[in-house]
Parts: sequence; structure tokens; C-alpha cells
Amino acid sequence: MPVRFIVRRLLSAIPVLLLVSVGIFSLTYLIPGDAATTLAGDAATPARIAELRAELGLDRPVVSQYLSWLSGVLQGDLGTSLYQGQPIADELLRRFPVTLSLSLGALVFAVVVGMAGGILAARRPGSWVDRLVQIGSSVGISMPSFWIALILVLVFSVNLGWFPAVGYVTPGESLSGWLQSIVMPSIALGIAGAAVVARQLRGSLMDVMAMDYVRTARARGLHPRKVILKHALKNAMLPVLTVLGVQVAYLLGGTVIIEQIFGIPGMGKYIYDSVFTLDLPVVQGSVLFIALLVVLVNILVDVSYGMVNPKLRQS
Repeated sequence: MPVRFIVRRLLSAIPVLLLVSVGIFSLTYLIPGDAATTLAGDAATPARIAELRAELGLDRPVVSQYLSWLSGVLQGDLGTSLYQGQPIADELLRRFPVTLSLSLGALVFAVVVGMAGGILAARRPGSWVDRLVQIGSSVGISMPSFWIALILVLVFSVNLGWFPAVGYVTPGESLSGWLQSIVMPSIALGIAGAAVVARQLRGSLMDVMAMDYVRTARARGLHPRKVILKHALKNAMLPVLTVLGVQVAYLLGGTVIIEQIFGIPGMGKYIYDSVFTLDLPVVQGSVLFIALLVVLVNILVDVSYGMVNPKLRQS
């Protein structure tokens, strides 16, 4: 994959992130309420509220506030939490490994289960396995992640006692405890992704299996498993890679609810708490950080196209 391609993709991400920053900064002002009013408390006088607005810079024009915030962002300063008084960038970096482990766990679950289901369904179209995969993918897409999370907690924590209902253990504290703490959140977050991957891979693989070079491989007497894994799967994976890039954004957004349900101290819970306390700098900095991650993942997906298909690498 040429270095120029990667550089062009990075440069093209700059205006995207700029537009995202404008949208994030604007949307936070649509949240009902006011940070100064919340900080002042219910018994605050109008004079005290006005004083706090001046201290927070909320009395300045919106454009001036945005340019000041953007200037800090370009210098790596995402601001300071209104309530905790801590630098937002430091707090995000501290919580990022927690959210990353949860998102990667959900992504691994989605890829393994989704690819297995898609391959099984494509091998025998119209069979009971194919119908089962299609029904399962439809159910997986339609069920909200928070509902799945509650069902998992009820069955595997409350009734069976296999996994803890809430809490998070770092790998440094206990590797087995860490695995137990992320299994259910990863499954709850990754079921929809697995369903999408299975459906996309089934359709793509069935199209590839009808091509001439696959029929030739079959005519040579190759084992069906080898035909799929060695000849057909690479070309069928291109649409799946695109879907996975979209799923990463879904997974990062889904952590906001999942981390709250399971009591996981990641970026999602940080954003969830800041929305309800009207800690606008945290909301702005966190969402911008997630947007940057999504853009980087999309660039990695584009690069992976060339790794899967050499023809795209040459073009």
C-alpha cells in the first residue's frame, strides 16, 4: 500500500474532523439546561449564576467560545472537567484501555461468530443451517444491546452466578477476573455486529461462489473447505471489512450504555455521567476523541483492502 495513499487519507480526515468539531460544539448547546445553573445549585441567585457564566466563558459569543476551544484542542488540551477539575485528556487516556478492551472483545466476538455463521450459511444455501443463520441475524440486529445486557445479567449472574453482574478488573490485577468482567459486556455489545457480519458475508460469499474461478477450483476436486477459505473468502471479505469499519463506530457508541449497565469505568460511562451533569467540556472532548478513533479505523480499513486484494493495492 503506497505511503502517499495513507498520507492522502490522513489529510482528507482533517476537514472531516473540523466539521465534526463544529457539530459537536453546536449540539452540546442544544442540551436542556445550563452548566452554570447546575453548578450554582437550586438556591443560587441570578447574580451568582451570571458570575459563574462569566467565569466559564459562557457569556462570550458562541464563535469566540468555539475558536478558543479549538485552539486548545489543536494543542492537545481538551479542557478541564467542570465538576472534577481534572484535565479531560488525562482522564480519557486513563479510561481508554478499559473501553478498548471492551470494544475489542465485542469486535472479536462479532468477527468469529459472524464469519462462522456466514460461511456455514453460504456453503448450503436454502438448508436449515442457512435459515437458522438468517433468523438469528435478524433477531440479533433487532434486539437492543441494553436489553441483551439485562438478559445476560439475569441468566448468567443472578441465576447461574457464572459471571459478576457489575464491575471491572484490570488484566494486571487478575487475568481471569478481567476475562470474567468483560465476557458479558462484550457479548451484549457484539451480538448486533455478529449478525451484520454473518448476513453480509453470506450474501458476498454466495456471489463469489458463483464465479468461474471458484467453479474451476471445484472442478479440480478441491475440498469445499479449501475452496472457500483459500479461493473465495478473500474476495468475499471486502464488503465485510467495510461493515466492520462501520461497526467500530457502533461499538464505541454502544459502550456509553453498556458500561453504565455493567458499572465499567470506561469512556462510555464518563460521557454518560457528564451528559446528566451538563459537564459540556467533557462531552465535547470525549466525542471528538471518539470521532478521531473512528476516522483512524476507517483509514485502517482502507489500508486493509490492499492487504486482502493485491489488485486494489496496485491501483
